Amino acid sequence: MTKIGLLSDTHGYLPEQVFEHFKDCDEIWHAGDFGGNNVAEKLAAFKPLRGVYGNIDGKDIRQEFPEINIFEIENLKVCMKHIGGYPGKYAPGVKAMLQVTKPGLFISGHSHILKVVYDQALQCMHFNPGAAGKQGWHQVQTLMKFVIDGDKLKDCKVIELGKK
Repeated sequence: MTKIGLLSDTHGYLPEQVFEHFKDCDEIWHAGDFGGNNVAEKLAAFKPLRGVYGNIDGKDIRQEFPEINIFEIENLKVCMKHIGGYPGKYAPGVKAMLQVTKPGLFISGHSHILKVVYDQALQCMHFNPGAAGKQGWHQVQTLMKFVIDGDKLKDCKVIELGKK
């Protein structure tokens, strides 16, 4: 079993509560728009970090993280892309990419809207952790935690950090 902490859209602001909520996680995943203020460095110093760059991220983040990150963990294929949309309203080209790569989990950010949706047609779970930062139109800062056990997702939790 691998415990994952998932966040997105920090926009340069990393809430201190992240470290408490993710203390028991094996890895942290960031779905883009890290922003400045060394957010990636702070997370990577705390736990192993995977991620993708977002539309606001500069050259430093774009050199460290890909636009699309496809990987396997345990027996689960994961695909992460910052601007990805969601089932029924994928961003251009995303549905075709998912049809080819066939992940069991697709993660996106960008919208600042927390979503947990299963795409029956693609047989793929979709997670968007919402926004952990303070910039944007969202009202509540959110994170997610979940467990990967073989090829299964378990114990998915939404964490509300409070109003921004």
